[in-house]
Amino acid sequence: MKKVIHRSNSRGIANFGWLNSKHTFSFGQYYDPDRVNFGMLRVLNDDIVIGGAGFPTHPHSNMEIVSIPLKGALAHRDSTGTEKIIDTGEVQIMSAGSGLTHSEYNASKTDEVNFLQIWVFPKEENIEPSYDQKRFDPSGRKNVLQTVVSPDKNGSLKIHQDAWFSLADIDANQLIEYDIHKSGNGVYVFVIEGEIEVEGESLAKRDAIGISEINKTTVKSLNDSKILIMEVPMN
Repeated sequence: MKKVIHRSNSRGIANFGWLNSKHTFSFGQYYDPDRVNFGMLRVLNDDIVIGGAGFPTHPHSNMEIVSIPLKGALAHRDSTGTEKIIDTGEVQIMSAGSGLTHSEYNASKTDEVNFLQIWVFPKEENIEPSYDQKRFDPSGRKNVLQTVVSPDKNGSLKIHQDAWFSLADIDANQLIEYDIHKSGNGVYVFVIEGEIEVEGESLAKRDAIGISEINKTTVKSLNDSKILIMEVPMN
C-alpha cells in the first residue's frame, strides 16, 4: 500500500478578492512538483466566489470537469448551448473533449457560493463535448456510499474515465468499507466536514488522503462527517 496525506493548511492559496480558492494540487500560480496530481486526478479546488462574481468565458479541452456546490448555487453557460443553474445538492459534469468554452458565475448577487472544482484526465482524447447535472437525494448517502459519478452511469453521472466518485454522510463512530472497482485504481478521500480515520491516519475538515495498491479501505467517522471518495486510475 502507498499513501499520501494532504492537510487542509498545506493547500495552495489564491485570493483575488472575488475568488478565494484553496488548491490541493498545483494550479494557476501555485506550483509544487510533489503535488501535481494523484493518478488521473489532476485538480481539486475548494472555491469560494462572492455574490455577483465568477469565472468569465474561457476554453477547456480533453478534461473531465466535475463541480459539486457545497453552499449556494452556480450559473453555468457553455458553447454547446447549455445554460443551467447548479444548486447545492446537485453535481455537474462537463466533458470538455475536443474543446469548448464556458463561464461559471455565482448565481446569487449577494450570497457567496462554495464549490469543489475537480478535474480528471479522460480515458480518450478529443471526444465530443458534453454536459450533464443531477440532484442526488441526501438520504441516499446516510451512512452509506452514494455513487454520483461513474463510467457506466447507472443512476450516476457518466465520466469518460474508469473513475468513480462517491459521497457519504456518516454518523459518529460508523464504519464504511470501500471496495476498489477496478484493479490498479487508487482512492482519494477528501473530508468535506467532520473528522475521520483512514488507514491509521486521522483526517479533519478539508484534509485528504490518497491510497493506492490496495483492494479496499475502511473509513471510520470520529464524529459526524461528510466525505467525498474519488477512485481513479493511477496511470
